[in-house]
Amino acid sequence: MAAAALSRRALLFGRTAAEEPALRAPWALAEAAFAARCTRCDACVRACGEGVLARGADGLPRFEATAGECTFCGDCVRACDTGALDASLSPPWELRAQVGPGCLPAHGVVCASCRDACPESAIRVPPGGRGAAWIDPALCTGCAACVGVCPADALALADAPLEAAA
Repeated sequence: MAAAALSRRALLFGRTAAEEPALRAPWALAEAAFAARCTRCDACVRACGEGVLARGADGLPRFEATAGECTFCGDCVRACDTGALDASLSPPWELRAQVGPGCLPAHGVVCASCRDACPESAIRVPPGGRGAAWIDPALCTGCAACVGVCPADALALADAPLEAAA
């Protein structure tokens, strides 16, 4: 497999691989429309009481899943005057938590941090470290409450429309 070409800029900022696409705020328009409408004013970032929105390297707001839980309060939408965030979109996004191979119970270690943090009770963990955590996509809102508390960084959010996830 060929190594990815590394630009000086990427090296300077410590980026060694292709970056993951940014997770946007809840109710964000599709990426191209969002980028065209967003003025990079940071109003949504300042309005976020949970502190899970931050300015990305591209100047656009991004959702930081490891920073905590999105409560879907809507303050970011109310602060956005450009229409880049649209409260009429339902659901607010199609992100769902995904369990990766580093899940501690999958390796025989007792852990239920993600299950205990989940406000929707969408996560099941087999008792006694006998298998990986499992997420019910019908219950998962993609709030990311589980992501930051995982001691093994085994959880991430991914675009998973409910129809495809079921």
